[in-house]
Amino acid sequence: MQQPEELKPVADVAPYEPAATPKTISEVLREGVFLERAGKVKEAELAYRELLRQEPLHLLGLNQMGSLLFALGRTLEARQYFERATAHYPHNPMSLVNMGNLLLRSREVSEAHSHFEAALCADAECRPAHAGLSVTLTELGDSERAAFHRRLAFQNRCVIPAPYRGAQTPIVVLDLIATVGGNVRTSEFLTDRVFKRFLMATEFYESTTELPPHHLVVNSIGDADLADAALVIAEDVLKRSGAPCINHPAAVRATSRCAIAERFSDVADVVTARTVLMPRESLAESAIERTMMERQFAFPVLLRSPGFHGGDHFVKVEDTSGVAAALARLPGQQLLMMEYLDARGRDGKTRKYRVMVVDGKLYPLHAAVSSDWKIHYFSAEMADNPEHRAEDAAFLNDLAGAVGPRAMAALEKIQSMLGLDYGGIDFGLSESGEVLLFEANATMAVPIPDKEAKWDYRRPAVETIYKAVWTMLRNRVLSGMKSDSPTSHAAA
Repeated sequence: MQQPEELKPVADVAPYEPAATPKTISEVLREGVFLERAGKVKEAELAYRELLRQEPLHLLGLNQMGSLLFALGRTLEARQYFERATAHYPHNPMSLVNMGNLLLRSREVSEAHSHFEAALCADAECRPAHAGLSVTLTELGDSERAAFHRRLAFQNRCVIPAPYRGAQTPIVVLDLIATVGGNVRTSEFLTDRVFKRFLMATEFYESTTELPPHHLVVNSIGDADLADAALVIAEDVLKRSGAPCINHPAAVRATSRCAIAERFSDVADVVTARTVLMPRESLAESAIERTMMERQFAFPVLLRSPGFHGGDHFVKVEDTSGVAAALARLPGQQLLMMEYLDARGRDGKTRKYRVMVVDGKLYPLHAAVSSDWKIHYFSAEMADNPEHRAEDAAFLNDLAGAVGPRAMAALEKIQSMLGLDYGGIDFGLSESGEVLLFEANATMAVPIPDKEAKWDYRRPAVETIYKAVWTMLRNRVLSGMKSDSPTSHAAA
């Protein structure tokens, strides 16, 4: 069976320097693309800048520069180039899709949707535009149209190579994703300076699909409620691959919100929120009291659309009078009814802690404090409250001391039972030191702190998590390369 290349340096590429004799636009563009593919991103950026100096509105130059900056995380700079491209080339599908993807990353869903639609008006067969629409329509609650565009985007083309910008022969990763969403943000760890990714739209995989040679499989499908069908298919892909895997699909399938609530309900010093998936009609104002009585729930109760994160489509209902308004805000024919766990401290504020799980170890990520019951770090009362940031810092510097021995032992048990190589645990603390388990799954991200000095205290903890993930990835690749199995790293 075909094997991926051995890991070794590629031929060195001379730094870009302006030629004594001016080069043509085409020559500068070709050189920029070559330098970028060889991992000389600084030199490539200089080449693109030279191109745009000569021809400020060069279509490919604007898109190459924007794409390079976007890949490097320089989103605001990338946006300027994409905006210029779409303004001057309003019917160019490439420019419209690039801008749409940037808007989608920035959570400007409606604006992204408009750009993807415009791209399809220009080219009805533009697969990236169909893929973008499948995401925006899902976010906007139109699952039927989203499924239509997913088919047009990925049918008969489920393996998609991502750009590689490294200076050495890459570590090749088969990255399994679910086109319905709920994927782990693995691109933050699988940097294109080290890893060459082949994205697989798993729902469109067939037994005849040819797998590219690869060193490692990363299962980025993280939401068991939303993407169970994709996880089932991912298990078949793994059987053919033979390469080491991060986050086995079977482990992820066991992390649905209902499963987590049940699996950990009997763990010492862990309190889970009873969670039931219900038909929408069972939660209507005329039926909810009977439903709650039969299920032994009491107000306040939480209602949530499965498959959404970041607090989207998630409401607290205080009594029967609030049911109609809550249902009007929630998409989906089935909804999660969840017990409300009160995580307020003596000061009346709610605290939500997050620890990351990486290769069998726990790493503190944040302690968020807010006056609201629904709490996420980006919306919590942290930026303008030095006392809250001091509490966060204490958690990051001494996890065991901050949560206490009972909670620490409970968290270690949760980590052990989860069986995930990468994931996270969101929780609160009861007055007696028990873990109030909100969720535990693979979807949790590790955002880079903002550049402001007040967030400097957070950087070491985040860097530690990134290093732990990279160490895990490296060790899995090395273990696979040492394997004597004839199917190791195989392509079909």
